Amino acid sequence: MKYRYKTSQVCSSEINFDIEGNVIKNISFVGGCNGNLKGISALVEGKEAEEVIKTISGITCGFKSTSCPDQLARALNEALNS
Repeated sequence: MKYRYKTSQVCSSEINFDIEGNVIKNISFVGGCNGNLKGISALVEGKEAEEVIKTISGITCGFKSTSCPDQLARALNEALNS
């Protein structure tokens, strides 16, 4: 199933991904730090959503209370609970 998540308080504006079974596929970020977000996408591609949520949930960026990885965890959690 395809998901689109509008981020908040981070440089990226949106996260797009599919979840097949419980596995993350086709992840992409709109905006943000291109190289870092490509790296995060490559690291989580093919992983189970719950594993990724546990690993990246709560990561902050500088003075912000969230980060692009944390926003991804929130998006995955929302997708799993919808």
